[in-house]
Amino acid sequence: MERTLVIMKPDALQRNLVGEIISRFERKGLKIIGMKMISIDDLKVEEHYKKYVGKDFFSHLRKFMQSSPVVAMVLEGVEAVSAVRLITGATKGREADAGTIRGDLAMGIQTNILHVSDPAENPKQEIKRFFTEDELFDYKKIDMSYIYSPDELKDEK
Repeated sequence: MERTLVIMKPDALQRNLVGEIISRFERKGLKIIGMKMISIDDLKVEEHYKKYVGKDFFSHLRKFMQSSPVVAMVLEGVEAVSAVRLITGATKGREADAGTIRGDLAMGIQTNILHVSDPAENPKQEIKRFFTEDELFDYKKIDMSYIYSPDELKDEK
């Protein structure tokens, strides 16, 4: 099974969208293996968004990400990284397809509801940045045989 990080940004929390977002991932069949509400300090913002440090908009991004707590979670499933990115939609909310989280709920680029792991940015490292191993749970989910075929599950063990 593959794991991926999702951070519900301050706009998701302030707009009361956390429950709907969680519901969309659960309805898709993704397994929540870790979740918590946190505040992100300067060091973590700089580490997480290091490719943007030095850009004109970075100070606004930092201020936005620290404007309220965020909800971080780790999801697990077959090809979870690509599945979560598909459900989430394009980065610019106003360009995201209808039916995706951003397509239905966001208009902006920075205020786009979620950060989700990009396969090129090492989802495992992103997860370690926000979660310890003790905060991630390995448990049997009873609906797996209704979400995946036996062939999909055998390749993931």
